[in-house]
Amino acid sequence: MSKRVADLVGRRLVEHGVERVFGVVGSGNFHVTNAMVAAGARYVAARHEGGAATMADAFARMSGSVAALSLHQGCGLTNAMTGITEAAKSRSPLVVLAAETAAGATNSNFRIDQAALARAVGAVPMRVTGAASAAAETDAAYRTARHQRRTVLLNLPLDIQAAEVADAGGRTAPEASLTPAPSLPAPSPAAVAELTERILTSERPVLIAGRGARAAGPQLRALGEAAGALLATSAVAKGLFRGDAWDLDISGGFSTPTAAELIGDADLIVAFGSVLNMWTTRHGRLLGPGAALVQVDLEPSALASQRPIDLGVVGDSALTAAAVTERLAATAGGHRARYRRPEIGTRLAAGTAWRDEPYDDWGGDGCIDPRTLTIALDDLLPTERVVAVDSGNFMGYPSMFLDVPDQDGFCFTQAFQSVGLGLATGIGAALAQPDRLPIVATGDGGVLMAASELETVVRLGLPMVVVVYDDGGYGAEVHHFGDGAVLDTVTFPPTDHAAIARGFGYEAVTVRGSGDLDAVHRWVTGSRDRPLLIDAKVAGPRGSWWLEEAFRGH
Repeated sequence: MSKRVADLVGRRLVEHGVERVFGVVGSGNFHVTNAMVAAGARYVAARHEGGAATMADAFARMSGSVAALSLHQGCGLTNAMTGITEAAKSRSPLVVLAAETAAGATNSNFRIDQAALARAVGAVPMRVTGAASAAAETDAAYRTARHQRRTVLLNLPLDIQAAEVADAGGRTAPEASLTPAPSLPAPSPAAVAELTERILTSERPVLIAGRGARAAGPQLRALGEAAGALLATSAVAKGLFRGDAWDLDISGGFSTPTAAELIGDADLIVAFGSVLNMWTTRHGRLLGPGAALVQVDLEPSALASQRPIDLGVVGDSALTAAAVTERLAATAGGHRARYRRPEIGTRLAAGTAWRDEPYDDWGGDGCIDPRTLTIALDDLLPTERVVAVDSGNFMGYPSMFLDVPDQDGFCFTQAFQSVGLGLATGIGAALAQPDRLPIVATGDGGVLMAASELETVVRLGLPMVVVVYDDGGYGAEVHHFGDGAVLDTVTFPPTDHAAIARGFGYEAVTVRGSGDLDAVHRWVTGSRDRPLLIDAKVAGPRGSWWLEEAFRGH
């Protein structure tokens, strides 16, 4: 008995451990997708390839496993490129299965240079080149995605997909091909000694955890205790230190005034799995002039890639933190309060969240202040949640005013800064964290870009809350160019997003003031048998402080 190459590729990926495949099926990827389903993977049909790509990206991030994305040749791939770019920039472990025109089909309407497209956005292009090599090439694509944390484009030429391969029966992937991940690199003893010495001579150390340290929370907490350090994260690692008395939350444009001051006063900043980019450091202004900078990363190329550093340590974040903690414990003077002094503890205990900061309410004239809205939602919605945030002027409100239980409660697809990814991000995150309430925060521009995926939420039966911060335009541009500029190109007539959502089968409410939020309470305490969309007409007399920071870099 024989089977097609397409069948082998799909089945082999599932045997490697790929459990979810997202996509839009056309003739070119029909067989490989069905092969994955037949082998036990769950297929999630999106309404647009761009949505499918971001769903797969978010699922990979929040599940910690390799996800698959299945696409038609040519236009199917180009439709997905923004989501693939976000995944590639974020080092998400993703295998993109893209059909490809046959080598001889030079006049096909679908023909483009798909490998060049992948390279252009930072993905790794690979190809199945024949029946005899298909298994090994599929194995290589999976290993690259999993072990190197890369987004891989595996091109599947149509003629090769249709070629016959012998069916060995049972497993197609021998045990030898299912290699475990290589051992994570431990830091050198010299690097551990130098980092320990820098901590011993510091008075105000701060540890900042980034994307690469999301799995190192316990070790970093222990190091923080041993080093007397305050703890912070980049935006993508929000929630990692939740509940710790010395947690400053996010470092960067979203920092509270207290956090910004304490980070700015640090004399030593140790970044684990974070490149200390312009967002995390406010273009460097968050770093005090006398602060020593240390960067710990798996990738040597990441060290000093964004700014000069005083020490670079190549090593896994958890292993490095544990090694330094052990050395501190064995060193005289290793355990000292340093930045964890009583007056700092008292200050943090008094409240460091954004909701604790006083503000003048902008509400009125049929609009609600986005801060008032988000604080109320934080109180109304269950605490076991996973929050996905779209891009735009509004994005700091959910990022800073919606609390999350841990690092698995926040999915931030912002490496490419594209508007319109929020809804698909929420779908992927919801499927990866099914025991949590999925909350999507998006703007009016973002929800209309992604409106086709409103149907996907209903079809999948997700009890999702979609919050639309509707300011009637692209708020970032409105406020950035607003002084005397003609804004007709970035403002729009009123839109009834609630009515649109009801058409897809949502429960929906329009919010213009706090009293309108009673409907949210009824949904939370009800059956939640349909998703909820909150069409919030938000006031915005001025731009957000985080985008003021961002525009300083342009």
